[in-house]
Amino acid sequence: MKFKQVLFTIVISAVTAVGAMYGYNTYFGAKTVTIQQDGVKIPVNYAGLFDGNNLPGPVDFEQPAKIAVPAVVHITTVIGKSQASNNLPRRSNPFQGLVPDDFFDDFFGGPQMRSVPQRASGSGVIVSQDGYIITNNHVIDGASEIKVGLSDKRSFTAKLVGADPSSDLAVLKIDATNLPFLLYGNSDNVQIGQWVLAIGYPLNLETTVTAGIISAKGRTLGLNARRSQTPIESFIQTDAAVNQGNSGGALVNTNGELIGINSAIASPTGSYAGYSYAIPVNITKKIVNDLIQFGTVQRAYLGISYLPDEAPDSEKEKVGYKRGQGVYVRETTKDGAAAAAGIKSGDYISKINGEKISSGNEMVEKIARLKPGDKINVTYQRDGKERTTDIILKNKSGNFDIVKISVLDDFGAEFQELDKKRASEFGQTGGVVVKKINANGYIDAQTRMKDGFIILKVNGKAVANVDEFSTEVQKSNNLKFEGFYPGYEGLYTYNISKDSQ
Repeated sequence: MKFKQVLFTIVISAVTAVGAMYGYNTYFGAKTVTIQQDGVKIPVNYAGLFDGNNLPGPVDFEQPAKIAVPAVVHITTVIGKSQASNNLPRRSNPFQGLVPDDFFDDFFGGPQMRSVPQRASGSGVIVSQDGYIITNNHVIDGASEIKVGLSDKRSFTAKLVGADPSSDLAVLKIDATNLPFLLYGNSDNVQIGQWVLAIGYPLNLETTVTAGIISAKGRTLGLNARRSQTPIESFIQTDAAVNQGNSGGALVNTNGELIGINSAIASPTGSYAGYSYAIPVNITKKIVNDLIQFGTVQRAYLGISYLPDEAPDSEKEKVGYKRGQGVYVRETTKDGAAAAAGIKSGDYISKINGEKISSGNEMVEKIARLKPGDKINVTYQRDGKERTTDIILKNKSGNFDIVKISVLDDFGAEFQELDKKRASEFGQTGGVVVKKINANGYIDAQTRMKDGFIILKVNGKAVANVDEFSTEVQKSNNLKFEGFYPGYEGLYTYNISKDSQ
C-alpha cells in the first residue's frame, strides 16, 4: 500500500512539473521577450532573430553554381571591318591608363580605343532551351559578327534579335536545342545582405563564379543616359568580384534563379574595386519578351517630366519642392496619359498601384515593366491632399499602337518634318529637321552633323517630310545627305554608309 502511495506521489509530482513547464513555455514563449544588452533594450529591427527559428543556416554555393554555369555563355564580337573608334560613345581604355578618377563604366574584354577590326568579349545568359540569350547592348553594339561559346566548348554564330540602349539589354539567338537555361527569379524580393553569385567570362578566362552579397538596391549611375534619351536604371549593387568580360553574365541567388544581368563596375582604375551593378531581372524579362516578340521595346509612358532626385537645391526651392511627398511633376504632355487622368504640374506622385514611390528613378523602373494600354492606379498629392486616379499608359506617340521597328532607328537621331511656315521663310517647300542626335547610330559614328541640321535631299532626291526621307534611305546603303543649318550660309553634305556599322 505504501509503495502505491509513493508511486502515486512521484507520478503526480512529475505530471505537475511537466505541466508547469508546458504552461510556462506556452504562455511566455508566445510573448515577445524584451532582451536586454548592457541594460539597453534590443532595437525592434532584431525582432524574431533570437527566438531560435530565424537564425541563418549555412549557405550552399555549390548547388546554384552547378545550376548556373552551363547556362552562362562566352560572347565574342568583331566590330566592323573598316571602322574607326567613333562608332560608339567614346570610352577610355583601362589598360592604357586613360580612365579618369571616380569613373563608372561598362566592362567587356579588349581595349576600347578600337583598331581595325576590333575584337571584344563579354558574357550572356541562356533563357530558353531553343537558344535565346540575354546580354548587354554595349557588348554587341556595332558588332559585324557575334560568336557564342558554351560551357561544353560548342561554338555558334549568333543572330541579333533586338537591342535596347535605354536599359543596356540585348537578345541573341543561336540555332540549338535542348540547351540548359536559367529560370527567372524575383528581383523585388532580393534583400540587402542576401548572398548572390556572379557568373561570367572575365578577362577572357573560362567560366568564373564569384560570391558576394546584395549591398544596395535601386542604384542609378547615369550610364544609359549616354546612349538613350529615355534611360532606365535601377541597379542591384553587389560586392561579388567582377571584371571586364563579366558584362551580360548572370547574377543568381542561392536557389540558382536569375535575379540580374551584370552590367557595370564602379572603379577608379577600370578593374574591380569592390562594387558591381546588375540590371534587375524584373525589368529584364519584360524588355526581353518585347524584343523577341516585336523586335523593339513596347515602352509605356506616363507623359510627364519630373524633377530629378539630383536636382540642385536652388531649383527645388524655385518650384517650392517639399520633401517626402513623392515625385514632383514639372509638366505633363498634352496628349499624355497623366494629363488625360487629370494630373497637373505641381502635383506629387506618391504611389503606383499602392506601392510607395520615393524617387523618380523608382517611378521610371515601375513603369518600365509595363506596356502601352496597361492600366495603373496612381496616388498623388495636390495642395496637401491625397488623391487617386486610374491611368491608362500610352506609347511615346500618345496612343496605344504597337511600336514597330523603323528603318530610321539605326541613324541614331530624331527626325521631324520642317514646319511649312519655317520652310517658306527659308525659301524651301519642305525638309526634314534632325532634331536630336544620339550617341549611337550612323550619324554620330560617321559624320560631324549637329542638332538642327535640315535635310533637303537624299542622294540628289528632294525630301519634303519624314515619310519621303524614310523611303529614300531604304533605296541604297551609301547615302548622301544635303541640307543646311538655319542662320548659316551655304549647303552642307554628309556621306553615310550603312555597311560600315
